[in-house]
Amino acid sequence: MPEDAAALAALSRPFVRSGALRERPLSLYADQASDFLVAESPEGTLDGCLGLRAHAAAGVLYNFCVAGHRQGCGTGARLLRAALAKARTRSLRTLFTATTGGGHLFLRHGFAPTPASLAPPTWAQSLDPRRNARILARAV
Repeated sequence: MPEDAAALAALSRPFVRSGALRERPLSLYADQASDFLVAESPEGTLDGCLGLRAHAAAGVLYNFCVAGHRQGCGTGARLLRAALAKARTRSLRTLFTATTGGGHLFLRHGFAPTPASLAPPTWAQSLDPRRNARILARAV
């Protein structure tokens, strides 16, 4: 929801500062709020988020982050499973993501390194080569 834009940006900010996520303007979070799956704490604050954007029959996962105090508690795995379920309901055949980290969670969930040439062209071309991100994919 667009009203979640500020919370999405705030949750993402530490990961942007560390270099794990690309910086995105608040307007992007507002415009693409419907892309995001979120994990909320019992108090209603965001514990994690993951964007899923469709590109024809493929999907792209982006802006995946979990608040530091929730890491290691299964929040990321739950978000990733929810994204896979949503991709199935949208009849997406393949999911792609780019990571500058180890990508261990993605690898545990069946993602594997893949060449950029197999990814949706507009998304692959939008990646910043200076970030040296690995592209991972898995069949849905």
